[in-house]
Amino acid sequence: MNHLLATVITGLVKEENSQFYLVQKEGLSFALAKEEGSHSLGDMVKGFVYTDMKHRLRLTTKPIDSRRDHYGWGEVTTVRRDLGVFVDTGIPDKEIVVSLDVLPELKDLWPKKGDRLYLKLVVDKKDRIWGLPAEPEIFQRLANPAYDNMQNQSLPAIVYRLKLSGTFVYLPENNMLGFIHPSERYTEPRLGQVLTARVIGFRERDRTLNLSLKPRSFEMLENDAQMILTYLKSNGGYMTLNDKSSPEDIKAIFGISKGQFKKALGGLMKANKIKQDVTGTELIS
Repeated sequence: MNHLLATVITGLVKEENSQFYLVQKEGLSFALAKEEGSHSLGDMVKGFVYTDMKHRLRLTTKPIDSRRDHYGWGEVTTVRRDLGVFVDTGIPDKEIVVSLDVLPELKDLWPKKGDRLYLKLVVDKKDRIWGLPAEPEIFQRLANPAYDNMQNQSLPAIVYRLKLSGTFVYLPENNMLGFIHPSERYTEPRLGQVLTARVIGFRERDRTLNLSLKPRSFEMLENDAQMILTYLKSNGGYMTLNDKSSPEDIKAIFGISKGQFKKALGGLMKANKIKQDVTGTELIS
């Protein structure tokens, strides 16, 4: 195994061709793209070394945070159900694979394109470079303590751990940690998913935040009404549900309680958006 791969080295510029400088270290030559800067033979160059998509030994002088000994953020670019996910960590001509072996068992909870993962790199016996997502203790060392005066703030949050007890997130703009209980979300977020979460509490024992993905009660009425309007528009302006419908039928269609449904209908009727009769509800054009 090449112990230099996925680390930062300082090597000697020994040769050059039309596209690359060849930087030597411990008898190995790493190709440095000339577009990254001008060098002369005999110069010492510091950079991150790796194998590119064509399996060539490469060196880049660009700052790369994800290394063997260091974690950094990357963005998911591609999902391969038979392999894992590909992540862009800033390495030229190279995407890092996070193996399915270290991803959630449920593929619906795998990261999707655009999601973000905090990774370090590992190299196997065949000199293949893989990404390894950070464990919870890494985030605990990374983050600062939260404050108890952040109630109702809406913050960006990145999912880093999925548990039956809830969803653990990192707040990149605040460098803090948060927790989302299952009762404070409609569906389980994916690993790496970027969310907007609202602060609903402060956990004194570990100085983290309790968060919610649900809107506040006065916002929920607006959202419920909008959901009903959208449903009516997609169903020809009519539905068989009205304020006399059973809670079970309402829950099956909209996932809300009968009380919420009736409040939303009342608001829509006051706004002259809908009308009801004994057979159902109709959109007013």
